[in-house]
Amino acid sequence: MAERIPITVANGDGIGPEIMAATLRILEAAQAPLDIETIDIGEKVYLAGNSSGIEASSWDSLRRTKVFLKAPITTPQGGGYKSLNVTVRKVLGLYANVRPCVAYHPFIETKHPSMDVVIVRENEEDLYAGIEHRQTNQVVQCLKLISRPGSEKIIRYAFEYARRNNRKKVTCFTKDNIMKLTDGLFHKIFDEIAAEYPDLENEHWIVDIGAAKLADTPEAFDVVVMPNLYGDVLSDVAAQIAGSVGLAGSANIGEHVSMFEAIHGSAPRRAGQNLANPSGLLLGAVMMLVHVGLTDHAERVHNAWLRTIEDGIHTYDIYDDKVSKQKVGTKEFAEAVAERLGQEPQLLKPRKYKKADPSPTNRTTPASKPAPQKELVGVDVFLDWTSGSANDLGDGLSRLNGDGLKLTMISNRGVKVWPNGHKETFISDHWRCRFLPESDGGKVSHAQVISLLGRVAGDGFDFIKTEGLYTFDGQRGFSLDQGE
Repeated sequence: MAERIPITVANGDGIGPEIMAATLRILEAAQAPLDIETIDIGEKVYLAGNSSGIEASSWDSLRRTKVFLKAPITTPQGGGYKSLNVTVRKVLGLYANVRPCVAYHPFIETKHPSMDVVIVRENEEDLYAGIEHRQTNQVVQCLKLISRPGSEKIIRYAFEYARRNNRKKVTCFTKDNIMKLTDGLFHKIFDEIAAEYPDLENEHWIVDIGAAKLADTPEAFDVVVMPNLYGDVLSDVAAQIAGSVGLAGSANIGEHVSMFEAIHGSAPRRAGQNLANPSGLLLGAVMMLVHVGLTDHAERVHNAWLRTIEDGIHTYDIYDDKVSKQKVGTKEFAEAVAERLGQEPQLLKPRKYKKADPSPTNRTTPASKPAPQKELVGVDVFLDWTSGSANDLGDGLSRLNGDGLKLTMISNRGVKVWPNGHKETFISDHWRCRFLPESDGGKVSHAQVISLLGRVAGDGFDFIKTEGLYTFDGQRGFSLDQGE
């Protein structure tokens, strides 16, 4: 008897319990050797007073099974409730979000019949680190964090995924023509890792034109890797242009635990009516079967699903009089898939799977490099100030020069406004004031920065934060403003 594999299942909210029941019915019919532990998450847990939507005891189940099959949930409005997806991803280190976006022409309408793209999205950092501050009456900020380790993990995962699944090309999307340090680091690491995979094509696109190309000619792409925000947006776009967001499954891969789900929401208006299409969650479960090494079962389930689609047995959301033969409910669709286990599609491409490598990030990892020499060479002092013009501010702050530091530039929303600003530039109450050494090439101490802040505060200015200006092995580690 095959060893049974433990998994944690959450039925979710809205249509969640119905599509989970349908998915588990098919997995049971396929004789997948799974031991299921069920946990409660979502609306009921939120309303019981847990702002994260998951009980402390449920974490024990996830750590024990290391595999989470999750139906969509409803997050109550208001009340400061946190996103459960974000919480699980962050707490368990689910660094890779993987979304296959496939066209099923001619059975499901699409403008891109041969589309077969996999979006690999970094899942933990970027703007989704969620570090935000209101700094002035007019300005709030969100910190965009891109790390070398985080970028290396996701980019290497994308290349390993492509190799394991007989893909030919990996594409990177960034906006490093504007965000030269953050997106620039992601692009740089992509180029470094791509060199380790000579068997795979690689390319980079600026995300705006890349997104336009993806929407217009998705056949030009194979595996696409990108930072968190772009990946979140474009994985939904890609799923929709393939045919339907409702058909897409998703994997959230971590080094210790992984989560599998549909990419759509809980659709409470459709709940309890035996209408919902379970395909997204089922295809997420197929990714789960591959992840735990049950590739034969994954092939049987996926091919039976393809045959069901091909036979025109469709739920209401994809039913089309021109190609569909029978409109069915959630339960009936699941039974139709179960009846076709062992069959393969005749027109659509049958699926074949290799066993997944559970730790692709550990393969051929480059030797660590010595840390660069880091030197403090200046400081940006951010002010909340509304008492005059940029020239007035420059005159006031210039009087605080001394102790080896001098004011060299003031910017407002990323545009230099002093010295020699332009009268047409729109300004807010949020100012960045750059202080550099009085002598070119000089270094700065923390004591000098503290002394400067004392003078700034003593003269009545409201400083809201500072950013140290550093060089790394002599290379500037900070941006210049437009107009500098």
